[in-house]
Amino acid sequence: MRVLVIAAHPDDEILGVGGTIQKYVKKNYEVYTYIVTDGSSTQYKGNSRISEEKKKEAIEANKLLGVKEVIFGALPDMRLDTISHVEINREISKVIEEIKPEIVYTHHYGDINKDHVEAYNSTLVACRPFNSSVKEIYLYEVLSSSEWGENHKKIRADIFEALSKEQIELKKEAMRKYKTELREYPHPRSIKGIENLAKFRGQMISQYYAEIFEVVRIIK
Repeated sequence: MRVLVIAAHPDDEILGVGGTIQKYVKKNYEVYTYIVTDGSSTQYKGNSRISEEKKKEAIEANKLLGVKEVIFGALPDMRLDTISHVEINREISKVIEEIKPEIVYTHHYGDINKDHVEAYNSTLVACRPFNSSVKEIYLYEVLSSSEWGENHKKIRADIFEALSKEQIELKKEAMRKYKTELREYPHPRSIKGIENLAKFRGQMISQYYAEIFEVVRIIK
């Protein structure tokens, strides 16, 4: 079985699916991460050093969780809403066709970050059931984006993945690899922020830690 985690930016995959990735790896699933944008061209315009550093961080963070491969896209970060829908569809479709995953995780449509929304829209196009390997599609939440979206579009907790202490610790360790993205508490994109959210989701199901996902489609 193959799992593909689609992330608009480097670190989204750790924040949203960092614990669940470990559970798939433990079951001997092949897990791939696809980062749609270059992750830096808008925030750090002309700074190639930052771009390379982010790639290095992404590889190290995902390797720590057992991800088989990190695939890097080249679309401009923070500007996916300026790119034609067809072009984003094409880029994501290429990766779907190459990896042929049965399970796909992508961003939530209610996120405040427009790159996340565009990634969601194009993922659904690329994963249309006709002639597709994809049988399951799930949406994940990202700290500092999902919670700041409109209230009527908040993520729905359809599935809870309970996480062990070891799994949340490894998720935090993976996020520490992203030195360019990590912030100090009380910023939500911090180590303590990650643990707080995992605890909050965990207590909703009487567990210590958890990640939640909204279901788009499951084909049995």
